[in-house]
Amino acid sequence: MPTALSRRFAACLLAALLALTLVGSAAAQSGGALVLTIDGPLTAVHSLYLERGLGQADRANAEVVILRLNTPGGQLDLMDQLVAQIRASEVPVVVFVAPRGATAGSAGTIITLAGHASAMAPETVIGAASPVGGQGEDLDETLSAKIKEDLKAKVRVLAAHRPPQAIALAESAIDSAKAATVAEAYAAGMIDFMADDVPDLLQQLDGFTVRLDDGERVLQTAGLSVSDVPMTFIESLLNLLTNPNVVFLLLSLGPLLILVELSSPGGWVAGFAGLVALLLAFYGLGVLPVNWFGIIFIGLAFVLFIMEVNTPTHGGLAAAGVGSLIIGALVLFNSPGSPVFFRVSVPLVIGTALALAAGVITIMTFALRAQRRPVVVGVESLVGQVGEVRTPTSVQVAGELWSAEPEDPAAGALEPGQKVVVAAVRGLRVLVHLKKG
Repeated sequence: MPTALSRRFAACLLAALLALTLVGSAAAQSGGALVLTIDGPLTAVHSLYLERGLGQADRANAEVVILRLNTPGGQLDLMDQLVAQIRASEVPVVVFVAPRGATAGSAGTIITLAGHASAMAPETVIGAASPVGGQGEDLDETLSAKIKEDLKAKVRVLAAHRPPQAIALAESAIDSAKAATVAEAYAAGMIDFMADDVPDLLQQLDGFTVRLDDGERVLQTAGLSVSDVPMTFIESLLNLLTNPNVVFLLLSLGPLLILVELSSPGGWVAGFAGLVALLLAFYGLGVLPVNWFGIIFIGLAFVLFIMEVNTPTHGGLAAAGVGSLIIGALVLFNSPGSPVFFRVSVPLVIGTALALAAGVITIMTFALRAQRRPVVVGVESLVGQVGEVRTPTSVQVAGELWSAEPEDPAAGALEPGQKVVVAAVRGLRVLVHLKKG
């Protein structure tokens, strides 16, 4: 039998081997290239993700971070956060507009220029960086001029080491929303490389000199190991909640599940799931540029659905509820001036409204029927059932023999074999009358 000392020694040895394995793994990964990916409209989650990725690169002593970018843009304050994080990084950050067909639009243009080096894949586009309001609306002339001058000043700082043509192209993207192809951006010196993919980019980066806060650094990227840094589950979930289609579905599903709970009390799963769906939806609404007036129409839609069940109008209130839900969703997400990439799908809204109306009416109808259904257990369930007389003072009903007497004493005594109907239950005795027909 192993002694306590031997068991303790074995545990220490196992811990030591595990520690050496982790150290060896970390050492094998240090000095490599980390690849971060920002895909879609810029959100606050991307700032958290970038901060975590750059911190991981610093701890792993990575040689370079490749920030793979594909975005139509985002809010200016969020853009400033991402630019500041890139510029403060102690590990060189190369912004790579990829894959094929990707776009570094609007704020993405400034983020690309913020990289210590920049590259674009074939068939990609950069530019169209004219500022708009938080709801996507055009700004008044004075405010627009101020923001444009501020953005152009940022461009001149970030692209100070680039040719005058690159600065002019970036400024025209701000002044007149000009967009440039990968070939045009490379010819103007706005980007440093044209690369097919990350391995191709690393091959071209080998020996390239970048400027960091602590001075110039020559990149040694030949043969580097490449590690992708995906979003965590929480980051992916929060990023998903910035999708207006997902938020609308949660906003529609939440009240429906709560109605299921209220119509069949005693459980908790449906109610809890509905509450969670609403909380997630309101998180998304707090991040997205929405018109909160639409919430009133969405709430009214559910009120109309419930009224249709309780006071049937042959579908009139249900149709009004569908219309109210559609109007509410479009007002909430698709108000004039809302950014295109933050708008909800109109076919999705219409289809969901119709399905939701059918679901609410079905659930509430079954709930009301259950409430109005006669009792089917206990002695009360005997009322209305047909039995057979066995003796003048007993009948067999539902497989049981009961003492019985006529409901109307004037009807005469019961005769064996007669079919009777239970009219009432009095303790252990049933009152019956002859079955007609």
